[in-house]
Amino acid sequence: MLDDLAPANVNRSYSLAATSIAIFTFSLIFLYPRYVNGEVGPVLFQLTLVVMAIATFSFVFSSFLYYGAGMKDKISEAERIQLARRGDIAWVLGYSLLFAVPSLILFTVNLFLVGTVWLALWLVYVAFVIRNFPRVVAKG
Repeated sequence: MLDDLAPANVNRSYSLAATSIAIFTFSLIFLYPRYVNGEVGPVLFQLTLVVMAIATFSFVFSSFLYYGAGMKDKISEAERIQLARRGDIAWVLGYSLLFAVPSLILFTVNLFLVGTVWLALWLVYVAFVIRNFPRVVAKG
């Protein structure tokens, strides 16, 4: 199963990294002028960009780890499983942070009610991941 899953995970992670870069670019296009004019919170704006950078890095890193897990003729099965698990952790980190970005953007542009709803949904997601992700990795 790892032989089929690793290439699919590489493609999925690359796609999410590209999505993260697109969101980052659009955030800069629309929010940076407001940041320069002092219309948005400078700390929240910069925090949003940092979270997006970490999410993008996590997706790119998970792609690299999944690529390594797909190298069946070059490394042992135990190493492949270890790389796949590390890829899973990097992917969940990136995905979790990417899901936090909308609330950060909403807080940055002073839409606190909607940002709070997004944050609450993100917290529900984080609780779900903390509760269920270790079991998913253990079944890996």
